[in-house]
Amino acid sequence: MKNKATVAARILLGIVFFGSGVFGLVTRFKFPPNLPPNLLTFVQGLTASVYFLPLLKITELVCGLLLLVGWFVPLALVVLAPIIINIFFTHLFLEPSGIPMAVIIGSLEIYLAFFSPLYSPPIRALFRSKVKRHEEDEKQGTTPHTDYSAAAKIGRDTGGEVFDD
Repeated sequence: MKNKATVAARILLGIVFFGSGVFGLVTRFKFPPNLPPNLLTFVQGLTASVYFLPLLKITELVCGLLLLVGWFVPLALVVLAPIIINIFFTHLFLEPSGIPMAVIIGSLEIYLAFFSPLYSPPIRALFRSKVKRHEEDEKQGTTPHTDYSAAAKIGRDTGGEVFDD
């Protein structure tokens, strides 16, 4: 059941961001005319920067596609995290009617990033201190160099000597 919940959350989040990215690019960042004044000022500032909205929508599209396909999901989740935080705060301070959707999107992100058995381990590793990772590696009898460095692995396998071919 957990695997089905993870896949469902990933697909839902992927649909939201893929759809948002496509919609934003197709409509060329046109916003409804009846926005509240504070939100209108915010959107006009984003539009005036020229580069930001295309960058945002392309990022949403690519990350949404990665989530839908299931490739590089932890990376997509990390890239989407600040976007989701901004969505939440934008609705919290400028347009409260969107808070329920922001909470749903944030909940999907939090579930996938921190509670999903498939995707949480690499993301949780980002929040461990270097000392804690080193202690865990020592308990397992490994070091980061033997796990991640090809040169160190070759040196270990050859008794400390690295041979050039």
